[in-house]
Amino acid sequence: MSILDLAWRVAAAVAFGYLLAGVPFGVIVARRFYHLDITTVGSGNTGATNIFRTLGWKAALAVALLDVAKGVVPALVARFLLADAAWPTSGRDLLIIAAGVASMAGHMYSPYFRLRGGKGVATAAGAILVLMPKVFFALLVIFVLLIVIVRIVSAASIITALALPLVTWGLYADRLVLLAFACAAVPLVIFAHRSNIVRLMHHEEPRITMGRASDHRQKESS
Repeated sequence: MSILDLAWRVAAAVAFGYLLAGVPFGVIVARRFYHLDITTVGSGNTGATNIFRTLGWKAALAVALLDVAKGVVPALVARFLLADAAWPTSGRDLLIIAAGVASMAGHMYSPYFRLRGGKGVATAAGAILVLMPKVFFALLVIFVLLIVIVRIVSAASIITALALPLVTWGLYADRLVLLAFACAAVPLVIFAHRSNIVRLMHHEEPRITMGRASDHRQKESS
């Protein structure tokens, strides 16, 4: 494979990841099925948590699955684009990681919606599912347990992110590229949740409930 051929494959994977993940499914679901502009209620965030607090668990589940798919599909496309490439495993991992990061960027800064979006956690989880399936399921268990215990999505997301390098090291210690990605992902998640961290420090971050939010002014993570 020539350098030019490789370059267009990488560019295609990254561009596809960004453009696909930029589709604001939270906005679409809220408008199409609930006739609501999700950016005008709750935190104004387009992710699944604001959908949950505003519209309930059914809408939130649909949006969460779609947001995960925005990470899964570009990662699979990246893997397909290098299927015949004479690249080492680390090179393939790097391309999938690049597509995953582009997907996160597209979800957080949608090119179709004034560069607005969600926190990127669900989309990152989709890329991790393709890249490191054992890590994905381990983190899913950790996240669910944290939700049950603390009932604060942002706190659960941050703690789960902190666990990512440890879980990756335990399950994929022989693949240094994956470990480097896991370590680099932690500050990105923390940065995305910086406003939530301030509210956590002031004990102002709301806990999740099984009903719709009674106060749409509450701020949350998604």
